[in-house]
Amino acid sequence: MSATPVTVVITYRAQPGKGAVARAALAPLIRTVLAEEPDCLGITTLQGAADDTRFLLYERWTSQAAYTGPHLQTPHIQAFIRDAAAIFAGPPEITFWHDVSST
Repeated sequence: MSATPVTVVITYRAQPGKGAVARAALAPLIRTVLAEEPDCLGITTLQGAADDTRFLLYERWTSQAAYTGPHLQTPHIQAFIRDAAAIFAGPPEITFWHDVSST
């Protein structure tokens, strides 16, 4: 069975007053993922219009296994996870979605 592309939706909440710090931490991470991980097909980053501590990442991956396996083990993701507690108000919520518009 071949891998099915997947959309990964990740939501973060920065600690109070750290919206700009969170945005600054996410930007280089996303650039690195896009440059170094061929299984990542794209990332869109959104920040809350009414609450600048809310972030939503909309990511496309070649498969859920590519995201949950190799991606999460990369040095840049491991470093981000290690440093995230100083910026974010808890772990992100991560959900996986499959396109059904063509069915």
